[in-house]
Amino acid sequence: MNEAPDDFEKAANAKPPGLWRELWTLLRTNKKWWLLPIIIALVAVGVIIAVAVAVPSAAPFIYSFF
Repeated sequence: MNEAPDDFEKAANAKPPGLWRELWTLLRTNKKWWLLPIIIALVAVGVIIAVAVAVPSAAPFIYSFF
């Protein structure tokens, strides 16, 4: 009755990977390297928006980007 767990049980009990780990695995295993510039651009826009919300005095400088 005390058998060693098989691969399925080990995978079920393992901690699930995070978002960035899953994204990296997708890019690496499926050779979807064309997605990388899109992801970088989306993250950059998100950072710019976060800065615009956090620092209102930076808004005039950020508007010139768009």
